[in-house]
Amino acid sequence: MKILLENIGRRFNREWIFKNLNYTFETGESYAILGRNGSGKSTLLQIIAGSLTPSEGRITYLQDSKKLDPDYVFPNLSIAAPYLDLVEEFTLTELINFHFKFKRFYAHFDTPAVIKLLGLGSSRHKPLKYFSSGMKQRTKLALAFCSDTSVLLLDEPTANLDSQGIAWYRSCIETFSERRLVIICSNQEHEYDFCQAQLNILDYK
Repeated sequence: MKILLENIGRRFNREWIFKNLNYTFETGESYAILGRNGSGKSTLLQIIAGSLTPSEGRITYLQDSKKLDPDYVFPNLSIAAPYLDLVEEFTLTELINFHFKFKRFYAHFDTPAVIKLLGLGSSRHKPLKYFSSGMKQRTKLALAFCSDTSVLLLDEPTANLDSQGIAWYRSCIETFSERRLVIICSNQEHEYDFCQAQLNILDYK
């Protein structure tokens, strides 16, 4: 997939968060969106994901050189972010089964394989409301990694993860980023140091 941003801008009330942003993202490449906290990184990622509309400009999605209707973008992308909520009444198994009613599994994966990747076999029947913040973050990441999508969007991916969790994230990135368009919002170098390109949101203030 190719995602084209043309003169994108977003404002809240009268304040512009960013404007005049032109950029192209392409499958097979990894990109880091950088900037201090509150600079607009997450806002831009939500525009790319289609959950926010830009105040000005246009976003275009191309699949095999053909324009893709925004309504059909969702099956082609997966996202993990601290501000996205999980259904905490679900057990881990129920959540995974529910998620993959809307997404296809990554090749050779199924519900038991996702649980094995997480290392949470003993918690597969535990409601998520009893999970630690780190367990929840790993679960969000695993759902994104293990979805068969051409676009992978990650916002502050190691938030709430300890050193072991960060090593797990790095291993997953190496495994699941191949042949995908990967975009990471971060100001922590260990989250994005493998990215081929960087976009600093402060350049578009």
